[in-house]
Amino acid sequence: MTPTQDLSFLSLVLNASLLVQLVMLLLLGMSVASWTIIFKKTAILRGVRRDTERFERDFWSGGDLHTLLEVAQRNTRSDAVLEHIFEAGMQEFTKGREIDAARRAMKATYQREMDVLEANLPFLASVGSVSPYIGLFGTVWGIMHAFRGLANVQNATLSAVAPGIAEALVATAIGLFAAIPAVVAYNRAATDVDRLAIRFETFIEEFTNILQRQASGR
Repeated sequence: MTPTQDLSFLSLVLNASLLVQLVMLLLLGMSVASWTIIFKKTAILRGVRRDTERFERDFWSGGDLHTLLEVAQRNTRSDAVLEHIFEAGMQEFTKGREIDAARRAMKATYQREMDVLEANLPFLASVGSVSPYIGLFGTVWGIMHAFRGLANVQNATLSAVAPGIAEALVATAIGLFAAIPAVVAYNRAATDVDRLAIRFETFIEEFTNILQRQASGR
């Protein structure tokens, strides 16, 4: 690239060295993947919160547990996490009215559902952690490439080296573009998952107490 060449973003990307372009492509792919996960995870968590609030209202309104169980058995939506936990415990309790068995069933369902909610969060954390370093690697390599190109230039001026450095810095910019949304989304999603986990665990304890009273009064 000569000093008179275009310094637009697209031109800088197209004129970067092959390795830097590969780094940019990798970061772009990571960014697209993380944004896909962000949108899906946001929708899933919103649905789980909405369904959890709905079921809590139905449960604590004093409805019949067997009626709630029938409704839960017909509800196959993936966002009905709390309803699935209730269904597992209530079904086990109706078999032999054993509290420990019902509690174990709820805990097992709880763990399976939490694994689903936490899926892909490690990927967002990884993107947020490594993207700046991958971009920095591309920048360092690009700057080295730019300075090697000046070895055959008699008059090395700022205008001569600026385009090469600008190309290299684009890699860092793309790395930050991939990392920042991933970090923000991970922190928010992890917080939402933790809050839901507390609500589920609290429900398991409270529902176990209810079943204990029913078993004692048989």
